[in-house]
Amino acid sequence: MIKRNPVQNFMRSLIRLVVFAPLWLLLVWPDFDVVDFVFDLTVLWIIFKTIAILWFANIFAKMVHVLPQWQRMVLLRLGKSVGARGPGFFLVPPFIYSVARIIDIRITTYEVKATKTLTKDNIPIDVTAAIEMEIENAEKAVIDVQNYWKTTEWASMEALKSTIGSNDLRPLLSETDRIAEDLKRGIDSAASDFGVNVRAVRITDVGTPLSLVEELAVIARAERSAKAKIIQAEAEKTVADSLAEASRTLASVPNSMDLRQIQAILDISKEESSMVIIYPMSSMMGQQIAAATAGNMTKNHKAASIPLQDLTTQQ
Repeated sequence: MIKRNPVQNFMRSLIRLVVFAPLWLLLVWPDFDVVDFVFDLTVLWIIFKTIAILWFANIFAKMVHVLPQWQRMVLLRLGKSVGARGPGFFLVPPFIYSVARIIDIRITTYEVKATKTLTKDNIPIDVTAAIEMEIENAEKAVIDVQNYWKTTEWASMEALKSTIGSNDLRPLLSETDRIAEDLKRGIDSAASDFGVNVRAVRITDVGTPLSLVEELAVIARAERSAKAKIIQAEAEKTVADSLAEASRTLASVPNSMDLRQIQAILDISKEESSMVIIYPMSSMMGQQIAAATAGNMTKNHKAASIPLQDLTTQQ
């Protein structure tokens, strides 16, 4: 329901008064001097002229139209459309021109729902979408369709069900932006025939059965586990390739193995509990020192374990 502008109502009332008052004083008031209020045909004549003047003033008043910025009026001239008018102040001549309809062209948002609709992989789901539209051509919205609102709503419902039926469940859950864009194009192509522009479509809710959600969670966990194993295998393969390449490099460069041994010794020496003994590979004395040191460490370990053995025997 479109409310009339109070400015328009005021101007029409003022025009009624301006037209009615002078005509009534000019055509009706003189008849009161000769009227017999008991019974006289002049009384009927006065009533008739008063009604006629009121009708004439009302016709003049209805010529005035004041439309706000968000309204458009579609005019007919002898039954044929002559386009839309508004906003602002203008006059519509009577008898020749008539007002087909006044519509609101502001952006409007409505909601459509598709319940228990089967996806491409035969899964019943409930989808709710918000449609944002505006009147782009007021003349087409009034002349070419009887009810542009209902027509757009039915077109949106049909496009939503068609989009659901042409997609699997997973894209509907994970690719909502793409699905909404496809849905917008489908609705807009149908709504443009009757002057409606679909500005945006947003999928607000996708309802799936609880059992299906649990199954999808299991599938997602299995996919993540498989992906982690694949990444680990790829990493091990990369490490193996790098080690093979390093061994080939060390084998091809003279004295590179000695440098690698020195690097390994430096790495070992960083630990506080490590004892490093360096001796030439061909030196018997160095080997004896290393063996003696290793023997002492073994004896100390055994001596430390004697009390434990004695304690076990006593028990």
